[in-house]
Amino acid sequence: MHRVSGEAIIPKRLKIDENNLSIATELITCFEEARGCTQGELNRQLQELEGDTPDYRLKRGLAHLLKSMCEFEIVSPLEPQLLRERVFALSAQSIPSSHQSNQTLHTLALQMSQELAQEVLAEQIRSGLYADLAENRIMTQFDVPTPENLLHRYNLSQVQGVFYRASHLTLNAHRNVPGEYKLLFRYLKLFQLMAYIEGDADHGFTITVDGPTSLFNPSTRYGLAIAKLIPALLHVTKWSLSATLQTRDFYTNNWKTGRFSLDSDCGLVSHYPPGKPYDSMLEAAFADRWDSLKTDWVLEREVDLIPIPGSVMIPDFRLVHPDGRTFLLEIVGYWRPEYLQKKFAQVRRAERNDLILAISERLNLEKAGVKLTDVPAKIIWFKDKLLPKAVLAALD
Repeated sequence: MHRVSGEAIIPKRLKIDENNLSIATELITCFEEARGCTQGELNRQLQELEGDTPDYRLKRGLAHLLKSMCEFEIVSPLEPQLLRERVFALSAQSIPSSHQSNQTLHTLALQMSQELAQEVLAEQIRSGLYADLAENRIMTQFDVPTPENLLHRYNLSQVQGVFYRASHLTLNAHRNVPGEYKLLFRYLKLFQLMAYIEGDADHGFTITVDGPTSLFNPSTRYGLAIAKLIPALLHVTKWSLSATLQTRDFYTNNWKTGRFSLDSDCGLVSHYPPGKPYDSMLEAAFADRWDSLKTDWVLEREVDLIPIPGSVMIPDFRLVHPDGRTFLLEIVGYWRPEYLQKKFAQVRRAERNDLILAISERLNLEKAGVKLTDVPAKIIWFKDKLLPKAVLAALD
């Protein structure tokens, strides 16, 4: 929901006031009481709660967010499709009647109790027959938010929806700590956004992202990827962005251009975690083994970004010696061909002679079209785990 002021798109946000907090509390309570119930029962409760009030769209939106915090599972003594086959095959052997139907369920319950070595009741079979339908799935888990956090999540979702029709996005990140940049760039890679990056860690970065409507066919899926980036951006201290939007006019159905801007003073709250200390178990295990090693070389996690044309490279570790020598360590353990091609292209463009590449022997570099002949880095090969002694040998 939004309003338009000239070309500017302004999403509707909720105030964190007593009335909205009361609505959020009521809905959260409804979900808590629905634990162990079917999704259909929950939906009926939500419809009653919605009633004919004018704020039904607000309640519906909050309920949609709460459902994303739930887990609904199929509860059946046997996979429902197989259960239906057995019930229908057994029932076909008798004349249809309510008595025979109950008898069929009891007979099958006895058979399955013997097969599964546990008691199966006729009622469990009856409820499990169509347990795979969405309305029959059981709510087994609900991550309960506070009413305030739910309203913050709603406001964030309203802003995220703007980017579904973005044709161009320019983001400026101004003089932040390296860890914040790294988290942002990792999310850019995670959501596979087409980004061009300029700048450096000292002066800040300008990131240009092509939006879904700049493609040949507008892609809602790509718009979702841009929307998912916004909560990650909120972990950056100082930033601003501007977006060009392509929206349809309600009256003429013609496309028109809209504008949207946002900055670090927007007041939105992220529900993403602030970032993990390591990107993979491989890195975490290597760091643990290094800590138990007796050496003058210090392993540092926070590494400066290496700017390269149109992108940045983020090494995994930096190795520092008391005499002033430093090396950067990058662990290459992923198999995807696109990732490998991009990674080695970055290494070549970085042109660093202080870089060590630790490469898994399990990677099929030849199949990925990767050659190491012109890579300006020291190469270490490893199998299941990267040993610190191999890295020390390369340093020496």
